[in-house]
Amino acid sequence: MDLRDPAVHEVLTAGKIDITGRLVDASNTTLFGTIALDGAELECVYKPVRGERPLWDFPDGTLAGREVASFLVSEASELHVVPPTILRENGPFGPGMLQVWVDTDERELIDVCAPKKVPAGWKRVLRARDGAGDPAVLVHADDPQLAAMAAFDVVANNADRKGGHVLAGVDGRVYGVDHGLTMHVEDKLRTVLWGWVGDDLPPTVVTGLEKLRSALDGGLADTLNEHITLTEVAALTSRVDALLAAPRYPQPSGYGPAIPWPAF
Repeated sequence: MDLRDPAVHEVLTAGKIDITGRLVDASNTTLFGTIALDGAELECVYKPVRGERPLWDFPDGTLAGREVASFLVSEASELHVVPPTILRENGPFGPGMLQVWVDTDERELIDVCAPKKVPAGWKRVLRARDGAGDPAVLVHADDPQLAAMAAFDVVANNADRKGGHVLAGVDGRVYGVDHGLTMHVEDKLRTVLWGWVGDDLPPTVVTGLEKLRSALDGGLADTLNEHITLTEVAALTSRVDALLAAPRYPQPSGYGPAIPWPAF
């Protein structure tokens, strides 16, 4: 099923959830399963609120709420970089985030490699040394969908854009997952997608931000306030205004680390 098919939302909202496993490497309880409705079945990720670990620097609301807010922002901006995501009140272990599982292909989008092995046209983000002490470079593809995700991360104030949170879908699209650390009022942007610093935003991204800004005035702000605080909604709006006023990819603020750790 195409992830943009409206039927996906119906399945997520009303389908029967069957938990089949757990992603043991996740820091918060992350369950894997299927969800079925009227013969349609999807694989899904379910993160119950009761399985969240409290974070001192994200004291308000829930991580699940931030994940849902991120999806709503992605859709309102028509950047479509987050898989369909809802807050399911009647999950198997109580309220939690429910998101469509993304099947991935073999495309490489982000990598760490030797300086002489950087793929042609790729963006360099960070120079470092590997475990053996040899030079290494953090790089990512110069892909328009990644560029859209990088702009989305600025708006969402994503504090955790690891390389492993970027998925190359079998449908040819690029998706970002794990958005529990977003929407903070302070600048917490930490991402591996710094390759476009100083570049103008693509026209399609600017158009998307204009649509997002209009949506915020048209009722989206109230919807977001069901998941994040009024202050966080105001900060989101300010970030959108700032990008529209100066439509370029920003530099790291210098307030804390610019890249999450680990980077993958």
